Amino acid sequence: MIDFTDRVVVVTGAGRGLGRLYALELARRGASVVVNDLGGSMGGDGADSSIADLVVDEITAAGGVAVASHDSVDSPAGGEAIIATAVERFGRLDAVISNAGIFNSIAFEDISADDWRRMLRVHLDGGFYLSQPAYRIMAKQGYGRFVFVSSSGGMFGQPLEAHYAAAKAGLVGLSNVIAIEGAAHGIASNTVLPFGFSRMVTDTVGDPEAVEKTGFLQAIRPELVVPMVVYLASRDCELTHQNYSACAGRFARVFIGLGHGWLAEADDLPTADDIAANLARVAATDPFTVPGSIFEEVFGVCDRLGIA
Repeated sequence: MIDFTDRVVVVTGAGRGLGRLYALELARRGASVVVNDLGGSMGGDGADSSIADLVVDEITAAGGVAVASHDSVDSPAGGEAIIATAVERFGRLDAVISNAGIFNSIAFEDISADDWRRMLRVHLDGGFYLSQPAYRIMAKQGYGRFVFVSSSGGMFGQPLEAHYAAAKAGLVGLSNVIAIEGAAHGIASNTVLPFGFSRMVTDTVGDPEAVEKTGFLQAIRPELVVPMVVYLASRDCELTHQNYSACAGRFARVFIGLGHGWLAEADDLPTADDIAANLARVAATDPFTVPGSIFEEVFGVCDRLGIA
């Protein structure tokens, strides 16, 4: 059994939905959990400290260990305070699950600058504000695990969600760099693209009762996402720099691949007409590689050109 005894884990957005389930399962496996939740609405309005407190009560009633945090991730001070809660209360920090988020649906042409910034401030800025102070602590202790909750909406697209998709895709880039820089310090970082029945899905499907009759909501019950997140947060996990989808009991790696492409001769100056003439090779997806960094892509091209 994957054990979290003597491990300290921060879970943001842990008051309801998937975040609550992550916190409960981690505590059941022995973790001391910082249950962070501002207690706002799905759209990001308001605050209710009881939301996090109730999850803490649930954990302690079952014999677990937890402390509530009511700070928002959307400011540097909030991120620092959440991480400080873990260290001050439990003396260390082993894993951070960056799950806090908001959600609303707006057509692209109707998204205001405020809508855009608000979404990025919570998801993407919040991921940074939370992970940077955590990273510094993990680097000193020589160990840490980051799990960023991204979304298939960001990787593959979702109508009416340009602001949400951009923020969630940005977390993939953040996680990639933390994984690269953190490797020397024993820090692993990965993302999860969850699909589970929650307030977010309720806002998307329109008529939950009609959908429930098809068995869809039972198939995407949120408990089916939890195993992937818990595994990636554990010491047993040595994976890093990866993305994983968790949907209806199917767990799969999600990756961005790079096709072999068409390579112009070293002394040529290719034109747009050359791109058109070689478009089939430019657009081909087979064979492909999955570069571990931007350098691997550049060095691969240099190797084909005979440049050391």
